[in-house]
Amino acid sequence: MTDLLITNGRVITQDLDRRVIEGGAVAISGSRITAVGTTEELNDKCDPDRRINAGGSAVIPGLINPHTHVSDILLRGSFEEDRGLLDWLYNVKRPGTLAMEPDEHAIAAMLYCIEAIQSGVTTFVENDTEVVWDDWSTIEAKLEIYNQSGIRNIYGAGMVDRAANTEFQRLVSDIQAREDCVNHPPIDAFVEETETVVREVESLIEAYHGTADGRQSIWPAPVVVETMTNQGFQAAYKLAEEHDVMTTAHVAEAEAQEQRSISSIERLRNAGYLGERTLLGHCVQISESDVRLLEQTGTAVAHNFMANMRLATGFAPVRTMFESGVTVSLGTDNSILNDTVNPLSDVRAMAGGHKGFHQDSGVIPAQTAFDMITINAAKAIGRSESLGSLEVGKQADIVIVNMDHPHLTPAPDPVFALVHAAQGSEIETTVCAGEIVMCDREIRSFNESVDDILTRASATATDIVERTGYN
Repeated sequence: MTDLLITNGRVITQDLDRRVIEGGAVAISGSRITAVGTTEELNDKCDPDRRINAGGSAVIPGLINPHTHVSDILLRGSFEEDRGLLDWLYNVKRPGTLAMEPDEHAIAAMLYCIEAIQSGVTTFVENDTEVVWDDWSTIEAKLEIYNQSGIRNIYGAGMVDRAANTEFQRLVSDIQAREDCVNHPPIDAFVEETETVVREVESLIEAYHGTADGRQSIWPAPVVVETMTNQGFQAAYKLAEEHDVMTTAHVAEAEAQEQRSISSIERLRNAGYLGERTLLGHCVQISESDVRLLEQTGTAVAHNFMANMRLATGFAPVRTMFESGVTVSLGTDNSILNDTVNPLSDVRAMAGGHKGFHQDSGVIPAQTAFDMITINAAKAIGRSESLGSLEVGKQADIVIVNMDHPHLTPAPDPVFALVHAAQGSEIETTVCAGEIVMCDREIRSFNESVDDILTRASATATDIVERTGYN
């Protein structure tokens, strides 16, 4: 029995051979792909309940965003651009997100999911770095929206078990002096005893992992290297093993936070945190020996090109990582640094940016770049057996991209066109787990209209900015 048959598209399978099937079709039963082939072949085999004619379109795997942040989407454009990482973090992001009420986090999540769906994202990994563990109401408000959205969410539950040292506290105090009018939360607002934060994260995993028909996942997510003890890192990895999930952390994004006699990667190796269950975000300031440690341990990386460019933190050594065999994916990071959650927009900038930086036009070819938001991203999040390509038995996470646009004409190589010319707004249909969550650009996830949600989000954002005290 076939529930849905997508026909007449240019099917970009992203399978092992990277096949592109002209006049291709994909059959779906329940939440899984049951056949991939030509339209002629599948028309003969299938008697679907519903058809979608993808003529003139590319049919691609649902895009995977392996590193992103959600709540701060409501702070877009509310601050001066000229800020380094710590200035942005302590004067903008943390004051703003901590000023938000649970219902405001829910509105942020709704806005985020709408943009993600319209950008072809069917799976995203949220790194929630501002978690106050004595009350789950904010977390639960967002998880409910993710459930309604119809797409896959991996909630990275932020873990902090070590307070900043005196020197770093002085540095932050000097940085916060730039924004005296902002209501700054205490620097140790998120610090918990190791046993407490581990217990809370485990309880969250037990309560929510696998809910929303399997679309909701929970990972332990140590925030940054300097705010976690070795015992905390060890406990996070152990949680990942015990619950068959992964773990993620921000690493080597800013030298000011991570200066020590050994590198961040070495410290994580020594603490037993590197491994096949670990996904590290950023990895900007790392050495060749660090890259070797990533490869040797099977640790994956989420490259966050646009955010690193906006904060001027530097170029991650992606070319060296690829040459060493490290799995590298591409995340959009914060929507107030990017300022979108659109992987097709980011992949274009990333591929071109590395060519210019290395003065080598052969760096990160189009196929490699596209892999970073599909099959490599699936591998980076530990889901390559079920996501990232259009193959029989995999989850039916599928996106239809209208290629009938002047800027996509001609397109003899659709992968090249998607990486170097597509904007993301060409996406017309998004399917997740076999369910159509957007068709003809119309979001089907929420009872409220998109226009009404945007109006509410704008009003809420204005209120948050005024309460926080931004200039």
